[in-house]
Amino acid sequence: MSDAHPIRSRRPGLSAGALIVAGVVLVAIGAVGAWLQRDAPGRSAQPRTEFTASNPPAGLPTALTTGQHLHWSRCTSPPLARTGYDCAVMKAPLDYRKPEGRTIEVALIRRKATGPNARRIGSLVLNFGGPGVSGVSGLPERLNQYEPLLDRYDLVSFDPRGVGATSPVRCGKTADDTGYDGADACAEHSGAILPHVGTSHTARDLDLMRYLLGDERLHYFGVSYGTTLGAVYAHLYPSHVGRFVLEAPVDPTEDLSEEQVSQVKAVQAAFDRFAAHCAARIRPCPTGDGPEEAARRMARLADRLEKKPAPAGGGRHLDADDLAHRVSDHLVLGRDGWSPLAKALTALVDHNDGGPLSDGAADTGSADRAATPPDDSRVARTAITCADSSLRPDFERLGRDEARVRAASPVFGAAWSSGVYLCYDWPFDGGRVTPQVDADGAAPILVVGGTGDPTTPYPGARNMARALGDGVGVLLTAEEEGHGTYPQNRCVTDAVNQYLRTGRTPASGTVCRGTMS
Repeated sequence: MSDAHPIRSRRPGLSAGALIVAGVVLVAIGAVGAWLQRDAPGRSAQPRTEFTASNPPAGLPTALTTGQHLHWSRCTSPPLARTGYDCAVMKAPLDYRKPEGRTIEVALIRRKATGPNARRIGSLVLNFGGPGVSGVSGLPERLNQYEPLLDRYDLVSFDPRGVGATSPVRCGKTADDTGYDGADACAEHSGAILPHVGTSHTARDLDLMRYLLGDERLHYFGVSYGTTLGAVYAHLYPSHVGRFVLEAPVDPTEDLSEEQVSQVKAVQAAFDRFAAHCAARIRPCPTGDGPEEAARRMARLADRLEKKPAPAGGGRHLDADDLAHRVSDHLVLGRDGWSPLAKALTALVDHNDGGPLSDGAADTGSADRAATPPDDSRVARTAITCADSSLRPDFERLGRDEARVRAASPVFGAAWSSGVYLCYDWPFDGGRVTPQVDADGAAPILVVGGTGDPTTPYPGARNMARALGDGVGVLLTAEEEGHGTYPQNRCVTDAVNQYLRTGRTPASGTVCRGTMS
């Protein structure tokens, strides 16, 4: 499940049939060096003991395992990473079924631990969700959330395959276009990488990364889609699971169609809670006297914007689909987004000004929880999602699925319904209907879910904990609004940090009080 909204996929029309350009991977590999720069002479590193692992991934050539070393050096991109961060590239097989074949280069970023060497546990690998979110850009942007863990861990993140500087997928009109022009364009410009961007391949990248970082076991913190990646890793390598946190979990028991319905119901429920709060606490309230009136007003507003989009500044306009997505962006922020949302809707209703709603999620000061990714992230999300899912419904099934999504939410159903067409004409087969995440024999894995999450609904956290297996999944519940509860909820933060520092999980079923208590 994505951290944002479904791409506005094309309606059924032309089938995929574009020629695959096999050389695209080599072009992408050549681009990696642009963001990496060797240490300048005289730059002194803090003395520290480097860890060495003794359990390389099985089945890979020695050139990629014992013969490969990560050469960390000063990052030159993104700008936030130029001070205090190191970057490296890791060679990995393009196709793990052909490990001796072509390789890709995976972009890595690291913030070194600040505590004494004797207390350093190892590396904590972070995935911020998506799928399609860059970890190389994400770690500097989100460092403040995880900085308390630097006393015990190097914080490490990466661009998953198909994302950012790691063989990025291109689906625009040209090979340099980061937009989305349909599945045929994806096949034309990125056909060589598309079959190999799925989560199972990235999970195998994680195990190679673990070994090269010097850890016998992987310590991992995954958010939203990152929980799927972590759970798939645990299934593949249960004996290599170290301290694992899966926060705001995607439901591993639902297929893509079921996900769409569950998510749109969850975002509608979050909007209803906002509308009830607005009616009781905000004057004047742009959504009226409660959820039912709010749905009627939003329908009238969407109809108005469908006929004539509102100006949103900078030459932009806000239409009916934008209305639903931008409202959802505020709801992702939890109660922090409610007051800005009320003000933004008032500006739109009273003054036909779409600017505050379009910009508001970034202006709340909680951009780390904002849901809207850049265009290239949306393209990568499509490619990874379709590589993972084997569902390729016919048009009759798609029509039924679209109707189900529309009926599930009076405010968001229409905008979300296009998501059912995401992979209908994808030019390659996908992995499975649902991911394999059972991890019998793994160390305990901490699963953290928020009861008011509008993006990854709370039942998914319960299902994830169960699916990992008895004695493996440990559920921690937060009674919180918004997508993600760490570090917003103090109780969750304390429990997670203690687990990562000591290895002791809270009792399964522990509940943290929060904004919904």
